[in-house]
Amino acid sequence: MAAFLFKTGTFSFRWRWLVTVLWAGLLVGAGVFASRAGAAPPNDFSIPGTEAQQAYDLLEERFPEIKADGATARVVFKADDGKVTAPDQKRAVDDAVRALGGAPQVERVTNPFETGSVSKDGTTAYAQVSYGVAVNELTDTSRESLMDIVEEARAPGLTVETGGNAVSEKAAGGHSSEAVGLAVAAVVLVVTFGALIAAGLPLLTALLGVGVATCVIKVLSEPLDLGGTTSVLASMLGLAVGIDYALFVVSRYRDELARGRSREDAAAHAVGTAGSAVVFAGLTVVIALAALPVVGIPVLSQMGLAAAGTVALAVLIAVTLIPALLGIAGGRIKPARPRRRKGGRNGAVSETAPRPGPGARWVRFITRRPLAVLLLGATALITVAIPAASLELGLPGDESKPTSTTQRRAYDLLADSFGPGFNGPLTAVVRAGGGGDAQAAARDTAVRMRNTDGVATVTPPRFNENQDTAVLTVVPATAPGSEETTDLVHTLRAPGAEGDDAEVLIAGTTAMNIDVSQKLAEALLPYIALVVGLAFLLLIAVFRSILVPLKAALGFLLSVAAGLGAVVAVFQWGWLSALFGVSVPGPVMSIMPIFMVGVVFGLAMDYEVFLVSRMREAYVADPRPVRAVVSGFDHSARVVTAAAVIMVSVFAGFMGSSEQMVKTIGFGLAIAVLFDAFVVRMTLVPAVLALLGHRAWWLPRWLDRWVPHVDVEGEGLRGGGTAPTGPAPAGLSPSDTITAPAEPYEVLR
Repeated sequence: MAAFLFKTGTFSFRWRWLVTVLWAGLLVGAGVFASRAGAAPPNDFSIPGTEAQQAYDLLEERFPEIKADGATARVVFKADDGKVTAPDQKRAVDDAVRALGGAPQVERVTNPFETGSVSKDGTTAYAQVSYGVAVNELTDTSRESLMDIVEEARAPGLTVETGGNAVSEKAAGGHSSEAVGLAVAAVVLVVTFGALIAAGLPLLTALLGVGVATCVIKVLSEPLDLGGTTSVLASMLGLAVGIDYALFVVSRYRDELARGRSREDAAAHAVGTAGSAVVFAGLTVVIALAALPVVGIPVLSQMGLAAAGTVALAVLIAVTLIPALLGIAGGRIKPARPRRRKGGRNGAVSETAPRPGPGARWVRFITRRPLAVLLLGATALITVAIPAASLELGLPGDESKPTSTTQRRAYDLLADSFGPGFNGPLTAVVRAGGGGDAQAAARDTAVRMRNTDGVATVTPPRFNENQDTAVLTVVPATAPGSEETTDLVHTLRAPGAEGDDAEVLIAGTTAMNIDVSQKLAEALLPYIALVVGLAFLLLIAVFRSILVPLKAALGFLLSVAAGLGAVVAVFQWGWLSALFGVSVPGPVMSIMPIFMVGVVFGLAMDYEVFLVSRMREAYVADPRPVRAVVSGFDHSARVVTAAAVIMVSVFAGFMGSSEQMVKTIGFGLAIAVLFDAFVVRMTLVPAVLALLGHRAWWLPRWLDRWVPHVDVEGEGLRGGGTAPTGPAPAGLSPSDTITAPAEPYEVLR
């Protein structure tokens, strides 16, 4: 692998203009095709195999006029004084209903005074707005028209608010989080490299990779039926790993220049060594993302595969375009600055040893007392992970929005006037078997459900044209996200007395959320086992060790558990909720654990490969375990720290969103990457390797014969290329310089 990538780096450096033009042409070509491509189809939110999905499919077949997947809005009218049925208030409500009926894409609007949608005390009423299209097909004009009508209906003495999926306005400034992340990345890169051009290369190539990927996804959206959100994860991860991978190659290039290599040879060695780590780190990310179809949710599968392709593209850019741009930049990218040396007596400069940097001081502290550091770090992570045992999954709705939003205010008005369960009605679909009596089955079902604890009301059944299927609306007595409502759904789904030839299916947004949460919870452990298992096999080939991959997997599990624990404490239990802007603590978004496992695992293995491959490289050159740990850590800590700070900042930027769902994702990913990078990889990993000593790099002989030699550390490159011309590193004789590893390793005292 190292030899192949060495040749790739050499080719790209020599033919730099050709390589650069090809990548630029790919971006332009993809952009042209994307501009001519059709609009992306609506996202397929179907959840195959769930009861709620079966009910929706049955409704679509036998009640096509209901449009179970159509966009809806519920406009709530509240009289501040008196009743909403008073002449002036009633006239204002009727005017608003007529205006809503003439709004774009609206198919039907109910008048609360005709349907009886007025609270018992007469102070509150609501109108149901049904659109003839799905949520993703709703135009901005339709959304704006709805909000304009609501605003016009507001008058002295009358409060008007609206909720529902049609009111989920698109986030303003959709790329603000990416802009914040790029700004932080730029600052960190400038500090890391100390030069604008070297710092700009990772940003430039990452943006190019994301641009190509998003254009290709748009081109393939129509033929492959990819939903509109497919590119969301691809853009976020493409930007993240694109910066990381380029950062590692450019940093290694500057180190090679500092050793006295020619620019071409330095670029080739950088791609052959750091590029090898990039390839295998990218493979671990691809494994985590390509395994998302295991969950069985089409939207997640599409997002995972698209993001996996984007990461693969970032790897190709790192090993081809980066060396080409390094060649074009020429002398404008300077060698890494040598570390300042310790001062001698009377202010004289000592030539014996360079001044140890923060990374060297930190790793020496760890290797002097590895057992204490290991116990302390593991105990801290396990303590933070304790709340994860109480994890409750759900899909937050309007109740989780800030009280400043009209959706939340409409939710509260309905809950206060009609009961907490009114915001999460259930749909019961009763289907009679061959020759069965649907009317009798529906009647028995309604009686059974009215007598069930936790049910507030049940509407009379509504039948289809063939009179073989009925629909009932069941309003729970408890809030949609509560455990009591979840138990009620399971109770209603239990077999009743409708007869053997009748089938009852429970649907509705609340039931679908429960099914999704259950499906994701059941898929979590198999997904973790598949991803960790495949990556474990890959890391055996990378490090030629059993214990190093095992340690990497266990450390990842600690990071994810601690991250989930922090999410539960803040977003479910409400600890420090005011600090993080959590308005209403509640169940954690059901997609969060799977999402966190996939993203954090990929980034964790990135840092593992980059950090430990340098330790392995040092050990191959000089098999003294502790010295290899210190030397490898010292040479990679700075760039790994920069990469981790960039990732944490990018994810933390999403916490500024007003949507609790987005806020949860940002917090969870940021805290998990923080734990993994700085506690696990940069603290526990050197401690474990110091404790294991030579055993860390042990591989059984029988397994050694089967495992391919991928040479990530670039052992086969030693002696190749142009010999360094600089002075011998401290602690080595001039004759040692050529046969030494790719970087000088300071002798431990």
